[in-house]
Amino acid sequence: MPEKQQLQDIQRGHAHDPFAFLGAHPTSSGETRVRAFLPMAESVQIAGVGHMHRIPKSDCFQLNVKQGVTLPTHYELEWIEKGNARKHRQISPYSFDPQIGELDLHLFQEGKHHHAWHFLGAQMAHIDGVQGCRFGVWAPGVKRISVVGDFNGWDGRRHPMRSRGASGVWELFIPGLQPGDHYKYEILSRAAHVFTKTDPYARQMSLRPETTSSIAIADTHEWQDQSWIQQREQFDWQHQPVSIYEMHAASWRKDKDGAFLTWRQLAEQLIPWVRKLGYTHIELLPIMEHPLDESWGYQVSGYFAPTARHGSPDDFRYFVDQCHQHNIGVLLDWVPAHFPKDDFALARFTGEPTYEHPDPKRGEHRDWGTLIFDYGRNEVHNFLLTNALYWLEEFHLDGLRVDAVASMLYLDYSREAGEWTPNQYGGRENLEAIHFLREMNRTVHGNFPGVLTIAEESTAWPMVSRPLELGGLGFSMKWNMGWMNDSLAYIEADPVYRKYNHDKLTFGQLYAWTENFVLPLSHDEVVHEKRSLLDKMPGDLWQKFANLRLFYAWQYAHPGKKLLFMGGELGQWQEWNATGELDWPLLDADNHAGLSKLISDLNQLYRQQPGLHHHDHDPAGFRWIDCHDSDQSAISFIRSSENPADSIICILNFTPVTRNHYRVGVPDGGHYGEIMNTDSAYYAGSNVSNGEHIKVENIAWMGFEQSIEITLPPLGAIFLKGDV
Repeated sequence: MPEKQQLQDIQRGHAHDPFAFLGAHPTSSGETRVRAFLPMAESVQIAGVGHMHRIPKSDCFQLNVKQGVTLPTHYELEWIEKGNARKHRQISPYSFDPQIGELDLHLFQEGKHHHAWHFLGAQMAHIDGVQGCRFGVWAPGVKRISVVGDFNGWDGRRHPMRSRGASGVWELFIPGLQPGDHYKYEILSRAAHVFTKTDPYARQMSLRPETTSSIAIADTHEWQDQSWIQQREQFDWQHQPVSIYEMHAASWRKDKDGAFLTWRQLAEQLIPWVRKLGYTHIELLPIMEHPLDESWGYQVSGYFAPTARHGSPDDFRYFVDQCHQHNIGVLLDWVPAHFPKDDFALARFTGEPTYEHPDPKRGEHRDWGTLIFDYGRNEVHNFLLTNALYWLEEFHLDGLRVDAVASMLYLDYSREAGEWTPNQYGGRENLEAIHFLREMNRTVHGNFPGVLTIAEESTAWPMVSRPLELGGLGFSMKWNMGWMNDSLAYIEADPVYRKYNHDKLTFGQLYAWTENFVLPLSHDEVVHEKRSLLDKMPGDLWQKFANLRLFYAWQYAHPGKKLLFMGGELGQWQEWNATGELDWPLLDADNHAGLSKLISDLNQLYRQQPGLHHHDHDPAGFRWIDCHDSDQSAISFIRSSENPADSIICILNFTPVTRNHYRVGVPDGGHYGEIMNTDSAYYAGSNVSNGEHIKVENIAWMGFEQSIEITLPPLGAIFLKGDV
């Protein structure tokens, strides 16, 4: 290209290859010609070499360095701004060779780079002894992309980036920048439109409503969780208790001024609460940067940036580390199913569909007003894969709960006929998404032994939590939405009608072992006018609390790992409000405090009794005693481990009537005693109890050679253990 055209392109901000014109270039006469573009400069010189002259009618400056004159490899420009005497100095960004390796680019193009955040995004670096920031971004098909920020007056002509050819990656090393500096990318699209975007790989972003990316402050946190990580590698989660406290960090509690708690404040206040309740894990609703508080974090705009609402990335590392030191795992809600249409973020990143699928029938969730990733595009596949690994590696997280998996698996998800495009075989399965999910699970489990992946999948897709080699998707576990829907529908009904819906308690056993299930009572059940769990319960005040205590016991007695959304332990009357905080003063009332005590005791019992957790995913750990007593709305069953002495008999009465002289078959002789009674006065119940010495009688009952006669408390559950 003629130099005159190159000069015009630099001046107009249209240069596709700025390194071809800017920087140092040998001439045919043996000199070295150095050029710089500085639109705010009055005069410019190369430090220790000489003054540059302005190329006429432009903001470009040039100097021919004669043979014999030493030009440093990384020469420093000095200039005085127009209109004032202020001096500026900077080593030229156009004196550096390409910094991103060919192997990195190749693996990224193949969709197989596990650490793409190491070369994409903003990386503080020392190159040839020069400190600065290296930027890398994938933006295929654009004419020009520049780094803009306070450091260059947000002028996209100042720092155009180097194209790395067919990879679609652009890079630039800018000396002198510091952690905390704000930046974006200015893009000149194929259609010649100019716009700015935040960095998809930014590891730090500004607090909303600002949308700028920030050069991340260096990770200085010194981890103290080595023992936890080593134990996690041997974590036999299928046979160990897993009970999860799901929470939204922004609305769990506010500080005294109504501001968000920092991660360090949350570590100080949340960890003791979770330990008191007895949970093994905390599950955080998405904490990636997002612009709208009311989205609860599910409308992610900064996939690699912990939200600035709670502090720095190191503050979040501190929080996770403290959880681990107190034997609490941390799971993260992760959102690869969709992303928002905000024009500052991923949507139409290059002016055209880039991260989203170009076919609107496959690239948009109309119900949610969001876009769908193009899972079949290698670089998008790599973006999501490396993002999953990033959170696990950089923040030592113990697992990912993957949101809205069903919407990824089906091409016709929430679409009418004609609104979706079949796959290559004419089917409704999203083959590219399936491949991505399997690859994500393979990579996560291969790199992080003991880490959990949990699918929120609301259909009957087979083998979601079965190994890849058996044809499964490879998740560790799956949310049991069927159990949740049936159980809530049953418990919300007036007890007088429950005998007609008895199958809602028993039907789950027909599929309970098809997956490794988590029993979720999640945030989705206490929003959008669904009412709080306590408010869902029928009856008067006493019955509402008794029903909820009974319902929690049903969750802990039933096979499957446990999950409860914050506020459930308080007995919130109001639906969850994502902009407020939990109603903590409720704990001053006995009924509400009783619920909290019950959750704590259920968790302790679940953790201490192998019969309640060892076979959560194995039919060997469950046996019905009586599943047919619909007239009295009562059920009884045995939970067990490999040791018969661990067996727990669970009996639940779903009516407000005390059942006297209720006979239950038992597997062993001797005596049984109550180890849990949800009607205890300690939990604000009516205190109908059988005590600790229930004698076994040689009366055959329900297939057992012996039985016991007990009193069932109203709307109560009792767990019994024998003395064998």
